[in-house]
Amino acid sequence: MRVVVTGGAGFIGSAACRQFVLEQGWTVLNYDKLTYAANLRSLDPVKDHPGYRFVQADICDRAALTAAFDDFAPDAVVHLAAETHVDRSIDGSAEFVHTNVLGTHVLLEAARRYWSRLAQDRRQRFRFVHVSTDEVYGSLGATGAFAETTPYDPRSPYAASKAAADHLARAWYSTYGFPVIVANCSNNYGPYHFPEKLIPLTILNALEDKPLPVYGDGMHVRDWLYVEDHVRALALLLARGRPGEKYNVGGRSERANLHVVEAICDLVDDLVPASRSRRDLITFVADRPGHDRRYAIDPGRIEAEFGWAPTRSFESGLASTVRWYRDNRWWWEPLRAGIYGGERLGLAEA
Repeated sequence: MRVVVTGGAGFIGSAACRQFVLEQGWTVLNYDKLTYAANLRSLDPVKDHPGYRFVQADICDRAALTAAFDDFAPDAVVHLAAETHVDRSIDGSAEFVHTNVLGTHVLLEAARRYWSRLAQDRRQRFRFVHVSTDEVYGSLGATGAFAETTPYDPRSPYAASKAAADHLARAWYSTYGFPVIVANCSNNYGPYHFPEKLIPLTILNALEDKPLPVYGDGMHVRDWLYVEDHVRALALLLARGRPGEKYNVGGRSERANLHVVEAICDLVDDLVPASRSRRDLITFVADRPGHDRRYAIDPGRIEAEFGWAPTRSFESGLASTVRWYRDNRWWWEPLRAGIYGGERLGLAEA
């Protein structure tokens, strides 16, 4: 299979490139603009592999997309290019609307133009997997989980931009018969994660003996999914997913943010002993504006149809992730020094 991965230098995208090339044996074109959160060092394991290619370009650039499709001649697209950090969307929503909504529209049209000119057998095999988030569904109460039929209720500029992109993708299937599959995932974590997200930020601050910020009371609940397990699900959707369908991909690992931070503290204490517990560094800070209280994904459909299930427990995946950041300072130290040093974002100041 020949697959275009948009946003392939990002966290999930780089994991997809590595797994598709090294484990699936597919040929991958990484199409990435290289914004602040992208890092080509995440592709070091495949950068010299004959099954990997890279194009630096914007998904909003129709001419660049058309040239990439015509040159590479893919069998599938995995659309991961997006602005993703909720706090940044609070401070500056325009970039999220531009990339996540307009960019998805431009990509859908470029891909549809390419697909419409394929021979009939290749057209039938072609797939476009649009990767989204559980945040489009809004906030849950104390019980229940998001299903594929849960109504949309986005609460942040980021979530709203992804919800709009989801609607565009599904409309392209209904209107044009374009073979779109939508995948809504829960919170991913693992190696190569840009250090402004909760888990990598907490690990790095703990390693550097810096305060560990926890929003509000810390009891906001998220469902956690190891990134490699998510990519395995995407590979299944490329190979066997039904066009027009929607699949929720979750880890069945709900944890309160405070408990995640405490678990990281204990792991860092074990791996890098200090004179005091890292739990002493936990600092409660003002909550994020409009902070959703709880997310939980029901992945029953993808489990039933394809036999997919996470292979990593949260405890195992988190321990592996902490060890990776301890052992790979070469990857994150330049980011902390030059791009993002851990400062607070998303306070919605005028």
